[in-house]
Amino acid sequence: MGDGTRVGVVRRCGMNQDPRTSEPTSFPDEPHQRRPGLETEMRTKPDHGEESYVGKALLSGMAALITGGDSGIGRAVAIAYAREGADLAISYLADEQADAEETQRWVEQAGRRCLLLPGDIRDQAWCEELVEKTVDAFGRLDVLVNNAAAQSTNEDLADIEAADLEGAFRANVFAPLWLAQAAVPHMKPGASIINTTSVQAKVASKGMIVYSATKGALASLTIGLSNLLAPEGDPGELRGAGSGLDADPADREVFGDVGDAGAEDAAGPGWAAGRAGGGVCAAGGAGGELHVGGADPGDRRDADALAGRLQ
Repeated sequence: MGDGTRVGVVRRCGMNQDPRTSEPTSFPDEPHQRRPGLETEMRTKPDHGEESYVGKALLSGMAALITGGDSGIGRAVAIAYAREGADLAISYLADEQADAEETQRWVEQAGRRCLLLPGDIRDQAWCEELVEKTVDAFGRLDVLVNNAAAQSTNEDLADIEAADLEGAFRANVFAPLWLAQAAVPHMKPGASIINTTSVQAKVASKGMIVYSATKGALASLTIGLSNLLAPEGDPGELRGAGSGLDADPADREVFGDVGDAGAEDAAGPGWAAGRAGGGVCAAGGAGGELHVGGADPGDRRDADALAGRLQ
């Protein structure tokens, strides 16, 4: 891969079930919640791997900062990281305190520390403070997971308002950059920055124009960060630039329907745990391109772990 060719490789991280069929994929009785939404108020509880994920000390002694770590993919990754031996700091909106405390309970049950940091990552100063508080608490920072995201939908072009546009870019693009800027000075060779994008980065559904634009920007930002921070590294070491659409189906892990595609105000039970293995692979240094997500862009959201390893 030294010639720059990108290879679609999937690292299978202990997944022994097909989540397309092992969990329900629609939840018509689940009431819609206003943003940011709470998993504690859901009738059908999402599966974050609470009863299924078994760690193997792959991240022993490490410290990680996970944005949006209170629920959904963020909680699944937090539980997995804790069971792999990492101490965690999780950021979330203040309104999500109940969910954050539930994540903390699972992390501490795994014998690891969990620092709760409520705040808004759309504020650059808060992003910088997040990193400082994490380093102050644990004395190190090995993995930054930029998972939190804001999502809006539109029926017509006129529906897109300036405030929503700016807010989405601040949360989904600016914040990952600000956090990386603050984190890198504290990171040692081999540390990881993992950005979570979406199949929308490539497909761009007509009703999700702003969200799609932010995820496309984040995908490009991730590649640029990898080239900047690891200029002599093999391009194949970029973690997960694909959306799952350009990989051979025989080599791709496919996860189930989300139901409502909302990133900020909805979570489909059963899908979150399937993302955690990819996050562990990326943090632990599994090489190659990691595809995590659905094959049908019309009704599945793809959560690709995009990670550039620091050299």
